[in-house]
Amino acid sequence: MSLIALVTGASSGFGQMIARDLAEAGHTAYASMRGTTAKNADKVKDNASFAQSQGVDLRSIELDVQDEASIAAAVEAIIAEHGRLDILVQNAGHMVYGPLEAFTPDQLAQLYDVNVLGTQRVNRAVLPHMRQAGSGLLVWISSSSVAGGVPPLLGPYFAAKAGMDALAVCYARELAPLGIETSIVVPGAFTKGTNHFANAGHPADEAVAAGYTDAWADGFADRIQQALAATVPEDADPGAVGRAVVDIVATPAGKRPLRVHIDPASDGAAVTFAVMDRVREQFLHRLGFPELLHVEISQGRGTG
Repeated sequence: MSLIALVTGASSGFGQMIARDLAEAGHTAYASMRGTTAKNADKVKDNASFAQSQGVDLRSIELDVQDEASIAAAVEAIIAEHGRLDILVQNAGHMVYGPLEAFTPDQLAQLYDVNVLGTQRVNRAVLPHMRQAGSGLLVWISSSSVAGGVPPLLGPYFAAKAGMDALAVCYARELAPLGIETSIVVPGAFTKGTNHFANAGHPADEAVAAGYTDAWADGFADRIQQALAATVPEDADPGAVGRAVVDIVATPAGKRPLRVHIDPASDGAAVTFAVMDRVREQFLHRLGFPELLHVEISQGRGTG
């Protein structure tokens, strides 16, 4: 069955891969991004060329996760075209790199706005349609840093990803009775092929950042980044994230996993999350609500 999917932050990296993989799997995939007529106009052209050459339904659409009007316009356009939206992939995000103290509170707020509040804005535009349909699938692109290894110099990004992951878990329980399913994809530290580090932001308080640089041993920040990259095998393929999303979509409703780990560096998140999620499941049993662990499809609900 061909489904209608919206992928946020799809101008490059995981988002672009996911949108293209979904399109190649036979679905209609909307690759959303900012600046479709400006800074990302070349990405729109690339998507059109890809769609034509591969014979798939890949479409670019303007969507800024920090702008409610932009989100509403994108979702309304999709609904007007298809009458439904089956899959939402919450992928949009931004990374920063540097000593935590040197980031201003405004910078942390901005990062949280993109990585966490952005998902809430998009959900509030998409979920009314999924609730009306009694079906749908939310796929969240989390991070192994939420429960695995936490190297220095990425603190604001890790904190924001932890907030997003917590939202995903809470949404999963509230949406399950409505036939809307949740899967959380947990990528590890892919240091190549995603543009994360290349496009990372830096601290605004340059004086504080310089103080850390002066106090640290020579090349500390560079050595941390090199050490992190060294944990990632040479054959690590970031495209595995997109393929994992395709596999989740292809899994029958009610049988989709809550989490899928794509972590070639094996930073321990798969172990820690297994414990965390089991504790949360046991608490739902204790409360007497085990049915919140899976979508209800007995009345024809669920995207499958």
